[in-house]
Amino acid sequence: MDIAWWQVLLLTLYSAFAIYDGNNTTMGFVKPTMAGFFAGLILGDIETGLIVGGTLNLLVLGVGNFGGASIPDYMTGALIGTAFAIFSGEGAQFGISLAIPIGLLMVQLDVLARFTNTYFQNRAERFIKQGDIDRASRMGLWGIMPTSLSRMIPVALALIFGSQFVESIVGYMPDWLMSGLEVAGGMLPALGIAILLRYLPVNENIPYLIIGFVVAAYLDITVLGAALIGLALAILGYQRLTKNNDDSNDPNNAAVANGGMGDE
Repeated sequence: MDIAWWQVLLLTLYSAFAIYDGNNTTMGFVKPTMAGFFAGLILGDIETGLIVGGTLNLLVLGVGNFGGASIPDYMTGALIGTAFAIFSGEGAQFGISLAIPIGLLMVQLDVLARFTNTYFQNRAERFIKQGDIDRASRMGLWGIMPTSLSRMIPVALALIFGSQFVESIVGYMPDWLMSGLEVAGGMLPALGIAILLRYLPVNENIPYLIIGFVVAAYLDITVLGAALIGLALAILGYQRLTKNNDDSNDPNNAAVANGGMGDE
């Protein structure tokens, strides 16, 4: 069963919109479940799309590309995996097994897209220093292109040429290129976290940073588990702050502080 040209076009456009949504509007279209649903809707088999996308969504729970981190792109994997699962007739499990290496490969392409995007950002900074705000704003729009193309091109090529194209790309990429991209990808998260820490009230939250470091570095715990511990600490901190504010506004507490028990 062959895929129609309009289906290739819609899936390719969806990949561009979804990655834009993931970096900007954050309406959820970048989630693998949503990608699988829309792929199934376009290709006429929503059930298979939801199975593929929902399974892949389990792999990214609690994982986010904060700072400069590049993570496996299972949105693209869900699009391609759903398409191959439907048109090959092999079922959702085949699509899932194919989508996982695709998502891992997209890490490397995401790094390349981020590198390319620095060209537009540097030009935007130059225009801002010159006082040319309009041209600087246009550089921001042009900066969307590398990230969008890093998804559109693989999706279009994979759908046009089939699964052998994807497998050949993964198998024949030179080791030096893969190693270089892995090193660069490993540096980006550290740089991103350093930038975030620069703007956070670190001195006031040193205990939480220490706890987070111990959980991440010394305990055998998943990212989701670490995130839940952070959420629990945030809730405790909020409750303590709220209680302190309520106590300070309570007139009975003020009376006690001023000797209101009649001791004087």
